[in-house]
Amino acid sequence: MAVRLGEGARLELMPDQLIAYREASYRQHTHITVRPSSSLVMAEVVTPGWSPDGAAFRYEEVRLRTSVRVEGRHGSRLLALDNLLIRPPAGDVTGMGFMEGFSHVGSLLVVDPRVDQALADHLHVLAQDHDARAGVSLTRTALGTTGLVLRALSNSTGELNHLLAACTSLLRKRWHGQEPLNLRKH
Repeated sequence: MAVRLGEGARLELMPDQLIAYREASYRQHTHITVRPSSSLVMAEVVTPGWSPDGAAFRYEEVRLRTSVRVEGRHGSRLLALDNLLIRPPAGDVTGMGFMEGFSHVGSLLVVDPRVDQALADHLHVLAQDHDARAGVSLTRTALGTTGLVLRALSNSTGELNHLLAACTSLLRKRWHGQEPLNLRKH
């Protein structure tokens, strides 16, 4: 997928969860170009699919690569390059080192000139109210554009969707004075 946001453009991309079923090998490449005044909020949840024998993590691998470039008067600069590779081991998948015993991963990418450390801290605190383990990282270009990535591990698709929706609702309220939306399918 290639996305290009113009000056002042705003995009929220909140797709349904990616379900990796038995023997699946999935690759996703997302290339995003923004302008310094653009606003992007993008979420992703990866969950293992059902297996006839009830075993977890029967898929081969999931690769998600997202690059974000900021376009300015003097060319473009890389703001973020996120590579997520989930390749379950053949044996025990519950131990330390493979998703720390969790089965689902969620990500939230926010690019906006209003992103700062206080927002990152607020989102990190908000994540503590959910049944997930989360971390937040900030990034900035020389053009002044800022972004953050929140990554969370959980054992529940619903819990990750709630967490990402809570974060997005906070951004809508803070930046646009809008009430939360619930556009999820049921």
